[in-house]
Amino acid sequence: MAQQLHLGVALDGAGWHPAAWRAPNSRPAELFTAAYWTDLAATAQRGLLDFLSIEDNLAVPGDRGTAVDPPLDRVRARIDAQLIAARIAPVTRHIGLIPTVTTTHTEPFHLSTALATLDYTSRGRAGWQARVSATAAEAAHFGRRTIGELTGTELAQAHATGTFPDSVAELFEEAADAVEVVRRLWDSWEDGAEIRDIAARRFIDRGKLHYIDFRGRFFDVRGPSITPRPPQGQPVVSALAHAPLIYEFAARSADLVFVTPARETGPEPILEQVATASARVGRTGERLRTYTDLVVFLDTGDATGPQRLALLDDTAGSEFDSDAAVFAGRAEELADLLVDWSERGVDGFRLRPGVAVDDLAAITDRLVPALQRRGVFRARYPHGSLRALLGLPTTVPNRYATA
Repeated sequence: MAQQLHLGVALDGAGWHPAAWRAPNSRPAELFTAAYWTDLAATAQRGLLDFLSIEDNLAVPGDRGTAVDPPLDRVRARIDAQLIAARIAPVTRHIGLIPTVTTTHTEPFHLSTALATLDYTSRGRAGWQARVSATAAEAAHFGRRTIGELTGTELAQAHATGTFPDSVAELFEEAADAVEVVRRLWDSWEDGAEIRDIAARRFIDRGKLHYIDFRGRFFDVRGPSITPRPPQGQPVVSALAHAPLIYEFAARSADLVFVTPARETGPEPILEQVATASARVGRTGERLRTYTDLVVFLDTGDATGPQRLALLDDTAGSEFDSDAAVFAGRAEELADLLVDWSERGVDGFRLRPGVAVDDLAAITDRLVPALQRRGVFRARYPHGSLRALLGLPTTVPNRYATA
């Protein structure tokens, strides 16, 4: 039997191209409505996709690296990813929901309860993409700390050399501690801690609640959580990474890492770097799963993928640039690429629709059938949690549980 592909999508407003909101089928007047996001989720679920992730950060879109007068011909606002996921959860049944939430300006106690709640409302389909906020503008929203921001040149050099300033390394150390606190808080309630014994007048078994007593450089958290252990035990934690420092963060803290190999070199160089990072930090137990990000512009009934991308570039007045490789073309060609990279060691794929409405529909209606014809993608959803859908262990031991 052919190896089955894992396939998800990353949603970002009207799409990943800055001119996506101006595409004919986009719905710019509805970007901040519940109906827009539930429609996208329904399309993704119709395609039997493993998950959808929702992009978010604390900066105004388009600000980083822009001139004094920022461009006004692109979407300059966003709504909260975790709250979007909370809205989507009750109207979906199978697809995983992975909002992006920053660790830099968010208390891990709040993160733990919000994500545990999402796991309850989605019936075990919650995930989290942990993100660092590394800009001075984001820090200024809170006024509690100062962050020295790298210039675009310094950032490019850091990614090229793999060497980041101590200030950036510190943000990822803080992020690793934040994820550890969240994970411990999820375990601070044992399974079965809620006994709901009306006759005995006992709602919980106090012996199954635990202080986590985390004391570190960045956080001092006693616990326990105020929210019972999530249905999955540990919701799926993910991170987007482009350099060894961030691969190491993912290896310490995450279940999945999203990476961005170039099409010219293929996935092997990054797969090797991820494996090296896992060994360097001493990761044991379940291995880190590596998912490749691709920005996609697929053929539709109106135009080819390259024609659509060229029109969007003309509309934007500049050629589209991305941290991830760009694919523009037929769904059959993309299916061939995914199968090839899967056979070369990639665990799964996360596609970024260039135009959310058009390309998500093309993924569902064109790419998924192409993969099914090759025998590498499911014909129906199995039962179970997001962890089960991704092939992760579904029974996660509680670190505080006693025999």
